[in-house]
Amino acid sequence: MGKRIIVQRRGRGTSTYRVRKKAFRHKLKYPSKLEGEGKVLKLFNSSAHTAPLAKIQYEKRVFSIPAFKGMIEGQKINFMKKEIKDGNILKLIDLPIKTSVYQIESKPGDGGVFIKSGGGSGGVNRIVGKNVFISMPSKKEKKFNGNCRAIVGVIAGTGRLDKPVIKAGKKYHIKKSKSKLWPRTSAVKMNAIDHPFGSGRAKNPKSKIAKRNAPPGRKVGLIRPKRTGKRK
Repeated sequence: MGKRIIVQRRGRGTSTYRVRKKAFRHKLKYPSKLEGEGKVLKLFNSSAHTAPLAKIQYEKRVFSIPAFKGMIEGQKINFMKKEIKDGNILKLIDLPIKTSVYQIESKPGDGGVFIKSGGGSGGVNRIVGKNVFISMPSKKEKKFNGNCRAIVGVIAGTGRLDKPVIKAGKKYHIKKSKSKLWPRTSAVKMNAIDHPFGSGRAKNPKSKIAKRNAPPGRKVGLIRPKRTGKRK
């Protein structure tokens, strides 16, 4: 009797594949309206994030952001002054060229979407009219509305990828804290009874196109491809 393949197991939603809600309870967004200044209440660790987080008190509200490099508890951060200082949350249009920024808004007022992982930062490349072009960590340039806000500085946790993991067990626990399945077994290395790509008879799974009406256990390989065949 064959076992359920990973696609079917994930769809069923067992504890192995379910996200730990407790780990993701901190939402990294700042309020849509900010005036005056805030205070860093606490720096803390979150197993679901790659950077240390900071609780910021603003009036009677508290919100969380990734901590910047050099942040200390009790520090004041500004939301209004056009002062280029690490931690200040300012509009992109107010920042000079080559300023390092992170947690950039996708559209004005959404609280920050881009660049949130440990050690990450982008740089203001150029300003054209009301648009600001940011150099992203991927080395690509992205256009933003000048009224989008961002945090000045570099996220703490630089160098987290420099040290090798070394042990498979450590990698397993890192992935488990973020509810990611690891290690993944290659489909072509399974037995024929355990996966549609199993056995060594046809080791070219990417050429297989799943039928539109195939059930979850059969819907593997190329799913609804736009085109097939060799590119010319």
